[in-house]
Amino acid sequence: MSAAIDPPSRAGRNVPSRRLSRLWHIGRATTDLAAGVGVRGMMELARSRRSGEVARIQLSPEATKRFTDRLARMRGAVMKMGQLMSMDGTDMFTPEAAAIMAELRDRAEPMPLSQLNRVLETEWGRDWRRNFRRFEFQPVAAASIGQVHRVETKDGRRLALKIQFPGVRESIDSDIDNLGFFARNLGMVPKGMDIGPLLEEARVQLHQEADYAAEAAAMMRYRALVGDDADFFVPAVHSDLSTDRILAMDFAAGVSIDHLADSGYSRAERDRAASLLVRLMIRELLDFGLAQTDPNFGNYLYDPQTKRIVLLDFGAALPVPGGIAEQYLALAHGALADDVDALRAASIGLGYMAADADAATAEALVAMIRLSAEVLQPGVYDFGSSDLFERLYVKGRDMYMDEVFNHLPEPITMFLQRKFAGMFMLCRRLRARVDLRAMLDPYL
Repeated sequence: MSAAIDPPSRAGRNVPSRRLSRLWHIGRATTDLAAGVGVRGMMELARSRRSGEVARIQLSPEATKRFTDRLARMRGAVMKMGQLMSMDGTDMFTPEAAAIMAELRDRAEPMPLSQLNRVLETEWGRDWRRNFRRFEFQPVAAASIGQVHRVETKDGRRLALKIQFPGVRESIDSDIDNLGFFARNLGMVPKGMDIGPLLEEARVQLHQEADYAAEAAAMMRYRALVGDDADFFVPAVHSDLSTDRILAMDFAAGVSIDHLADSGYSRAERDRAASLLVRLMIRELLDFGLAQTDPNFGNYLYDPQTKRIVLLDFGAALPVPGGIAEQYLALAHGALADDVDALRAASIGLGYMAADADAATAEALVAMIRLSAEVLQPGVYDFGSSDLFERLYVKGRDMYMDEVFNHLPEPITMFLQRKFAGMFMLCRRLRARVDLRAMLDPYL
């Protein structure tokens, strides 16, 4: 007997796989974005630079949709970049444009059914349907690397299958090369900054994210570290159906964590969810020695029935060396004591600045760290009423324009900073109140 089939509601388009084709699409996406900003938008960016205010990019819904549609069609590394741009879009874009950008966190174009069937036959054989009682061909989610299908096996297991887009793994190198080309030739990085090591680390990590066997191993390790914590659920991996390009796991219901910002959820729920994830982030760094470094909000689901947070997507899980964790603790000690010398030493240890950085550069970087340490003061910090993001944004933008950021830290530090920033943005999105100091005190 064959599996029940739920046909897709729309057909996707093939993933562009050749380097020149993907370069053309990146160029078109960049053109769409620049055209959407327009002359008035460029003038606003220049005015904000002079005034010290946060620029608000006035992208029209039409221009934003063209841009996101282009990235959604490309998938892969380029779409990952767009997802990061969308995470806190309400601070940079108009509400209408931000809402459209936010779609990148939850969807890419699904692959055509013919491509999907070829992937399944390649991984499982032509008779793959015999393993399933039901197979929903309409994906429940589609992101940058693959799409997710809900299934029920013949033996009654209800699973989620993460199925990789064909050609995405092979396109990673060309995507990184293309992004590097645009970064170097369009003034996207300060003069003198060598972005080669960061691009190389991004290349390695994206290849890791596309290796579902490696992700399965990281997911099982993380599940063991979380243990029987009643507040979190890490789905179990089902190895009998998993391959390098298919990851089979328990199906878990829930809504993307940022949906708690909607009116249907209470302040208490928002505060609890944000606090749980911040505490988990600290445990990753200081207890686990393993951090999930992709801050995409879609990687966290909230189950309104059980009140648990479901943890997904461990392709970006990276080991945290003990020396790095110690330097972050030293940075926290320096911030709480407002010890400029300790902050500089820890910043050098983390690679935020070179040991021979000039006095002006060191002073500017330490000042930014002292500003961000506001969240570490005793008591509950109200992210919803704070303007810290705007102050950090303005200071960071000015330092970037003045080419202060001309030294790249170790790649693991860059990816951890991405995780920290993602949690900051989530707390802000949820307008949450979090006692970060109380969570850190046991480690200080």
